[in-house]
Amino acid sequence: MKKQIATEKAPGAIGPYSQAIDAGSIVFISGQIPVNPATGEIPEGITAQTEQSLNNVKAILAEAGLTVDNVVKTTVFLSDMANFVPMNEVYAKVFTAPFPARSAVAVRELPKQVLVEIEVIATR
Repeated sequence: MKKQIATEKAPGAIGPYSQAIDAGSIVFISGQIPVNPATGEIPEGITAQTEQSLNNVKAILAEAGLTVDNVVKTTVFLSDMANFVPMNEVYAKVFTAPFPARSAVAVRELPKQVLVEIEVIATR
């Protein structure tokens, strides 16, 4: 059984997908790009974009009754691997040990030409 999770505190889905799906003991959060849900704006630079993407993730986790401490796996998509170090600095301020498993990959392009997109899997 699956249940859709949605909050206005994170950007709405812009296609045929859900912000997140609650599958009981596991919550799957779709990739979050750095769109400010209140203004629709995208901040400048990888640091601010990583912060906004993670704020969007945290808002969806909160809607599911979870926190970043429940996250077991993340996938970080970067438009350029040159942004890995500053992204990682922001990431390290949000997640604590034991850190979630993580993949970080460079992709050719991201929606709205953003620099980063982050998806997570969390458990109850």
